[in-house]
Formats: sequence, structure tokens, C-alpha cells
Amino acid sequence: MSLPQSVADVLSSHVVLEYEAIDRMYLNAYVPMLQTEAGAAAFFSRHRGQRFASSALMAPMTRRFVQRIERFVQQQQVPVIQFAKGQRKDDVMKQHLGRFDRDEGVLFVGKAQEKAWVFRTERRRNPDTGAAYPWIVRASALVNHYYFYCVDRDFGPFFLKFCSYFPYTGKLCINGHEWLKRKLGQRSIDYVPLDNGILSCDDPRRLQQLADSLDARKIDALLRHWLRQLPHPFEAKDRAAGYRYDLSIWPAEFSLTQVLDRPVTGRIFFEEVIRENLDIGR
Repeated sequence: MSLPQSVADVLSSHVVLEYEAIDRMYLNAYVPMLQTEAGAAAFFSRHRGQRFASSALMAPMTRRFVQRIERFVQQQQVPVIQFAKGQRKDDVMKQHLGRFDRDEGVLFVGKAQEKAWVFRTERRRNPDTGAAYPWIVRASALVNHYYFYCVDRDFGPFFLKFCSYFPYTGKLCINGHEWLKRKLGQRSIDYVPLDNGILSCDDPRRLQQLADSLDARKIDALLRHWLRQLPHPFEAKDRAAGYRYDLSIWPAEFSLTQVLDRPVTGRIFFEEVIRENLDIGR
């Protein structure tokens, strides 16, 4: 006669591998000094020495940035893909990843129209003199975004997205499990991978130590490395003056992986989870 097992019994007696790690992380890439109207005005009037700060000064910057992207894809012979509405970008990435045979490089550049916060110019009048003058305001607009889908030697597949309009905010998307797999491989630690995780590992203690070592410094280094490789929206003199990208976490997913010894144990686990929580909400 077999006795029923609780969820606690299953987890204490039948887990053969357990580790915690960063899963997917989506980060904002932005220039801190350009997040307000006053900061945008100071960029043109104080930093670049223009008499007035106006969105008319942003258009030439955007044209140069787009031209750099076009030169880059021609020189590197990288395909450009116009994403269709509703198209799964990850599926496109997997198709290109299957044909990629290098440790590091750009898979393709994707292009899509998306909403973004940008700066526009309003025409205002001096209440005393009646003279008109431009005034920068923040607004939402539908503009082109460029997705650089890449493979990094340490982080594996990721993408870095840029808005094509000033202040050229971006997004960086990474997968902590892909980073973890590469670190295990670099240290010759045998493991069995899952699509998005690890099924078994010869050194579970080292596995957890490596997972814990993925920190802000390493993620920031990834951004710096690829900002040097890809077309950059700002000039060197702008970056030297402090107009440099920083990162902040947008959504982030953290995983607790628990591998059970047998498939039947997994069925018992889920059945007991349901049974023990039938009265939730009552």
C-alpha cells in the first residue's frame, strides 16, 4: 500500500537538481541626461552651442544614424527584415540562429514601426513682446525601431533595439540561461541542456555559483561591447561630454529550476498542488 505524498514530500525526496538563476531580462538603454525637456534643450543649446533648441536639429542626427545602419548592413552583409504586424520576432531569430556558425556576430537587423517617447517643438510666444520662439516638449510618436539580433560569445543570442528618433532610447534583452550554458561549457563542466534551462549537471554546486555570479557589471559590459561594434546614434564628442547610455531593469524573470527524478513524480506533484489549493479564494 502506497501512502499519498504531499507537495513538501515530493520536493524533499524526489528533486535531483535545484538551482536559481536569472531567466529573461529586458532592460532600458537610455541616456540619463536626455530624459527631460530641459535635458534635451541643454544638449543642443549648451553642449552643441545652438542658438535655439529645436526638433529641427534632431532630423539631421536621425538621418546620419540611419545612414550608419544602412552602411553597416551593406559592409557586414547582414540581412534586413521588415517585421510584419503580429509576427513573432523570436521565431525569425531561431531561423537565422540555426544557420549561424560563428562564436559571435550579428544575425540580422529587424525593422518595425512602434510607439516611443520623443521630443517635439511647440511654437510659443513671449507674453510681453509677442515674439515667437521654439519650445521642446515630450510626446508619443510612431517611429522606426531597429532590432540588432546578435550572438555574443558569453551571453549567446540577444537583441539590442534602438528607436531611430532622438533621444534614441533602446532596449536590451538577454537570457540568463544562455549565459549560464556558455559558462559551463567554457569550464568543461558536463551538463544536459533544456530549451530554456538545464536538466542535469555534473557539478550542481558550481552551477549555482555561476548562476549567482551574473551581475550588473557583466550585463553592462555586454552593452558596452556591442555599442562599440554597432552603429551608434551619438558622436564621439557627445559621448565624451557624458551623453552615454545607462541601463535599468524593465521586466525581469527569475527562475527556480527543480528537476524531479521520474515523470510519475511530476504528475504526483501537480496533482497534489491542485488538491492542496482547491479552496483558494473561498
